[in-house]
Amino acid sequence: MTAPLTHRPADLDDLAALHDLMRRAIDTLQDGFLTPAQVRASRHVMGLDTQLVRDGTYLVVLDGNTIVGCGGWSYRATLFGGDASIVVRAPDPLDPATDAARVRAMYTSPDHARRGIGRMVLGQCEAAARAYGFRRAELMATLAGEPLYRACGYVAIEPILSDPIDGVSVPLIRMGKRLD
Repeated sequence: MTAPLTHRPADLDDLAALHDLMRRAIDTLQDGFLTPAQVRASRHVMGLDTQLVRDGTYLVVLDGNTIVGCGGWSYRATLFGGDASIVVRAPDPLDPATDAARVRAMYTSPDHARRGIGRMVLGQCEAAARAYGFRRAELMATLAGEPLYRACGYVAIEPILSDPIDGVSVPLIRMGKRLD
């Protein structure tokens, strides 16, 4: 019998492990949904926004002492994109009474896929955003992540194409859900 997965807030000491997990997840789990060129471009669109770690709204999922998943939520305007991405980030705070919380940067280790990690992180993010006063959540889904989010009650708001990277755009789906 394996030990149950646990979770905790991420800290800055986790960054190297998180970047490795994200690289492996992008390179492996997007396969079958994106072309090889779109996967390469995804590395410049996705990633970790360390503001989430500093805000205390980013989680890691652990199998023992190994980080096998991660994700977070934000009360800031940025919908997606990491520190090294080409996406312009907006750190302005959102108003929980009128704006949707942001679910951000969810990744699962390829060798731990389909074990409920995404649902675990999403549930924790939604509960925290709800406790903060948000009544809605939005996220930017990859094509690989969209089935999970749809199964968890998110609905498509609009398809998006990222700005081109070396002439290649990445298809994404802005999705939302009521939290109350």
